[in-house]
Amino acid sequence: MNNNKNSKLEKWRKDYAALAVAIGCLYSLIVSWGDNLFMSVLLSLGVIICGTIGFFDLKRILKRAL
Repeated sequence: MNNNKNSKLEKWRKDYAALAVAIGCLYSLIVSWGDNLFMSVLLSLGVIICGTIGFFDLKRILKRAL
């Protein structure tokens, strides 16, 4: 029973999931800064990688809208 119509949540998740993860990593990084060096480095990488993916997703969305 696969339906070709995507729900609004699925469309949002496809477009903005990387940004949501980057914001979550950034929040966790700010809250736990200096407590654990390994977690700080790991969360910093998460912010950089997911933020970059989210940025290019936004560029794609804006290009598609115009």
